[in-house]
Amino acid sequence: MKAYHLHVQGIVQAVGFRPFVYRIAHEHNLKGYVKNLGDAGVEIVVEGREEDIEAFLRDLHRKKPPLARIDKVEKREIPPQGFPEFYIERSSKGENGGDSIIPPDIAICEDCLRELFDPTNKRYMYPFIVCTNCGPRFTIIEDLPYDRENTTMREFPMCDFCESEYKDPLNRRYHAEPTACPVCGPSYRLYTNDGKELTGDPLKKVAELIDKGYIVAIKGIGGIHLACDATNEEAVAELRRRVSRPQKPFAIMADSLETVKSFAYVSTEEEEELTSYRRPIVALRKKEPFPLPENLAPGLHTIGVMLPYSGTHHILFHWSRSRVYVMTSANYPGMPMVKDNEKAFKELKEMADYLLLHNRKILNRADDSVVRFVDGNRAVIRRSRGFVPLPVEIPFDYSGLAVGAELMNAFGVAKNGKVYPSQYIGDTGKLEVLEFMREAIAHFRKILRVKDFDLIIADLHPGYNTTKLAMELANELDVELLQVQHHYAHIASVLAERNLESAVGIALDGVGYGTDGNVWGGEVLYLSYEDVERLAHIDYYPLPGGDLASYYPLRALMGILSKVYPVEELEGIIRSCCPRALEGLRYGKVEFNVILNQLAKGLNTVYASSTGRVLDSLAVLLNVAYVRHYEGEPAMKLESFAMKGKNDLKFEVPVEGGRIRVEELLVQVLGAREKASPADIAYSAHLALARAFANVAMEKAREFGVKDVAISGGVAYNELIVKTIRKAVEASGLRFHATVEVPRGDNGINVGQAFLGGLYLEGYLSREDLMM
Repeated sequence: MKAYHLHVQGIVQAVGFRPFVYRIAHEHNLKGYVKNLGDAGVEIVVEGREEDIEAFLRDLHRKKPPLARIDKVEKREIPPQGFPEFYIERSSKGENGGDSIIPPDIAICEDCLRELFDPTNKRYMYPFIVCTNCGPRFTIIEDLPYDRENTTMREFPMCDFCESEYKDPLNRRYHAEPTACPVCGPSYRLYTNDGKELTGDPLKKVAELIDKGYIVAIKGIGGIHLACDATNEEAVAELRRRVSRPQKPFAIMADSLETVKSFAYVSTEEEEELTSYRRPIVALRKKEPFPLPENLAPGLHTIGVMLPYSGTHHILFHWSRSRVYVMTSANYPGMPMVKDNEKAFKELKEMADYLLLHNRKILNRADDSVVRFVDGNRAVIRRSRGFVPLPVEIPFDYSGLAVGAELMNAFGVAKNGKVYPSQYIGDTGKLEVLEFMREAIAHFRKILRVKDFDLIIADLHPGYNTTKLAMELANELDVELLQVQHHYAHIASVLAERNLESAVGIALDGVGYGTDGNVWGGEVLYLSYEDVERLAHIDYYPLPGGDLASYYPLRALMGILSKVYPVEELEGIIRSCCPRALEGLRYGKVEFNVILNQLAKGLNTVYASSTGRVLDSLAVLLNVAYVRHYEGEPAMKLESFAMKGKNDLKFEVPVEGGRIRVEELLVQVLGAREKASPADIAYSAHLALARAFANVAMEKAREFGVKDVAISGGVAYNELIVKTIRKAVEASGLRFHATVEVPRGDNGINVGQAFLGGLYLEGYLSREDLMM
């Protein structure tokens, strides 16, 4: 007789791990117990024959539940205690700083889906049907261990039937904390936008209302969506008007993969992502002619699509004639998604005709995640529901808070060699979003058992609200604050995910505060454990009006052209190539004259190396977009336009002394207008810009003796640019890297900040290295 104590860490809570251990222990005739240790993982004690214990350990790894992940098993022999049987012990709180990981919210599983539409099943057409293998996790958890009393489900005492399943270790719903049925669980009610409750089956009624062209607010797992019939162009236009989103693409939900394939191309990788337990929004290439209304995603070659991920969605499509719904976050631009019933009645009555609300609290807001496949690889744009709170491993063991960037914000908590990125927070320039961030930080500290920080890491930008919050927290908690340059953190996120010790990095995005006080965004960097250097960049160009240029891209175009042409010639150039561009300015000709004066006298003008503003300028020059309604719009529409091009006109972007001369690219674009199609020009401009960065990066990689080239930043979602750089890098014998788990844009910068914080604490890089 042998006895062993096992300590298992990883994703071992809320995934059916304890009943799984119970079953295989019985299969191998072992005695003992399994116990949930809260944040510290799972404890197992087994007694029996040595060979049976070895077989148990093999099955522990080979047959684990599909959502479980075992990161570590610590095994030590102990004296046999003579257990009469194998049983499941009551959970403990686990205050010892362990490393158990709560799984994210999980899409409805096939077993529950079958039961949902089985008329003989007790949960027939019950929208909150779940089991151990699916349902909400992160959005309902208040504390560890992950037991019902520590979730928002504690307000719904189980009936005898649900309790019998919940307590049966051989049942699929054993300790499935959100377990419920129509007798004891949450329920929906349907209201008019003035608060009057409607009678009848609320979900059936909502399906009928959507089919008739109405807009309905629907409370789901991580927040409230606004839904309408995506095939109804007038309903889509009305929704745009109500939520003040004239151009931003709407996410849509289709009832099935077959429906998706009727309007979009779906690769094998995209299909796997669409149908994964994460169920994110996936940006898919539209089929031409596009059979759905163009106003779903105006001017773009992609459409963001997701499949149903809850019983609610499946029931709605069961009753509906429409096979495709708009399913967009219920909020005004830049504000947090509404998640609470009381706020819904106050804030959504002007947006929605009706409100479908349930009575289960959403503790942790979680927007839908957004993914795009770039050059065949997943590129996460917004990391939230389905991903959070899964961690990213880093080679540094410390406690830290990385507050992220200002836009597309997510923060990250570092603990025990991992970074736990938060759900999508949003634009922290808004006070409401900043308050959401404060609450989310407090919650992460609670569920991760992080009482003290060794370090708080923030962006270098002095005006970011996240930087100010980091300073406030550092002072309040008496913790050291480290500020790191924006693009260093972008490249560091690639090193973190890809486990690299050095790389030449290409950081391409819109705005990042540079160590010299200028606006960076087109950088070639060297980053290693010993050094960080800026090696090359887009040659600085003036941005009249500073940040206004990100909203009115004609400003950026005029700034770049002013490096080549006298200011007095700019009006003639603009009127000849893009006469409608002045319509993109708020004050038309008056504002245009002000911009000319700013350039002539250097008034209210900053200097930038931003790739994003270069692409925005090309969008104006080629008459693709004149104003920005949402983040990245002109550059995104330019990429879509360039996808129609076929011929490479072999533009060249000169590089002199580490300065990438993009103004010369615009000169070549102007010269090609009479002999080439605008789409070919746009296509060629993308390739030329990409080749310039690839050539510089390859040259610097050889110079520094490194084999790895990394790319990050918002422009790293651009298919043409990434593919061109990747091909050139690999053809030269170097390795090319981009993240597939960490967002490439600002939503993932917290991981890079945490990585740099580790380098600093370990003494590899100094504070000056990261700020200079």
